[in-house]
Amino acid sequence: MPDLPEFIQYLYEEYRSLDSGSLASYIPELTKVNPNWFAISIITKEGEVFEVGDISENFTIQSISKVFVFGMALEDCGRQILLEKIGVEPTGDPFNSVIRLDENSKRPDNPMVNAGAIATAGLIKGSNPTDKLNRMLDMFRRYIGHDVYIDAPVFMSERATGHRNRALANLLLNFGIIDRNIEEILDLYFQQCSIVVNCHDLAVMAATLANRGINPINQDKAIEPCYVRDILSVMYTCGMYNYAGEWAYKVGIPAKSGVSGGIIAVIPDRAGIAVYSPLIDHRGNSIRGIKVFEALSEEFQLHLLDFPLEQCPFLDISHRDPIRRL
Repeated sequence: MPDLPEFIQYLYEEYRSLDSGSLASYIPELTKVNPNWFAISIITKEGEVFEVGDISENFTIQSISKVFVFGMALEDCGRQILLEKIGVEPTGDPFNSVIRLDENSKRPDNPMVNAGAIATAGLIKGSNPTDKLNRMLDMFRRYIGHDVYIDAPVFMSERATGHRNRALANLLLNFGIIDRNIEEILDLYFQQCSIVVNCHDLAVMAATLANRGINPINQDKAIEPCYVRDILSVMYTCGMYNYAGEWAYKVGIPAKSGVSGGIIAVIPDRAGIAVYSPLIDHRGNSIRGIKVFEALSEEFQLHLLDFPLEQCPFLDISHRDPIRRL
């Protein structure tokens, strides 16, 4: 088994020429990025950093933001109120589906789909929209370790074309899940998705969750440790859009993807991993990113349900030394 730096370099070289998929087009600004960008970043809970590729290229966080705003809403409101407003069940449907919200409990299935994320944004506390946004930006700062900002063109693009999200918000209002300030709630949701990050930032955020809410680089507390389990649970079951079940089966790590091409994953008490590549599949997941995570999970036995290789009679381990480098 190769050591970690060698292996992620190998994965970078192996998949950098993979050009299947397309850029997210339903948000026009996202089609302007370089489709060749590709980066892998792994940060341990001790703060060790292993990276390769276009680590510093900026992009908007998109749906990965749902993970962290969900954590903020947990701190603001507590588990019981969130469960009354938002479920924790995987859907098997596209992330922007309207149908399940209308036909079932009238409550969003989970906070990782758009309806649930809009409802989550509606629970963030603050005296006015600016106060809510500033609190949210400060929360992201604690996870990342530096100030963050919003990509204004992406925000305006989402705002101008977000008719389906507006329809979801109106359904949520109809069912009593959010209040009448629809445009304020949607603006906050569009703003959270438009926060600018890079692959290194995402790995720090994932590593913070792996380290029970403590940023491993600067030791700032980003979230109360008692809520990290809640976050990782919904990431594991609901984080990869309508690919979540296959991801849990093949990769087996709590994860969240975004249509801008980022994927984060958390190995509890060990490390955070981020991959960025903007070419996505029809579900909205980075194609190169999935390949990288499948290989990492297999090579380093990262699946949460893995047994040590020497205990599995169906695997030939004669050529492998089952060490764990993460």
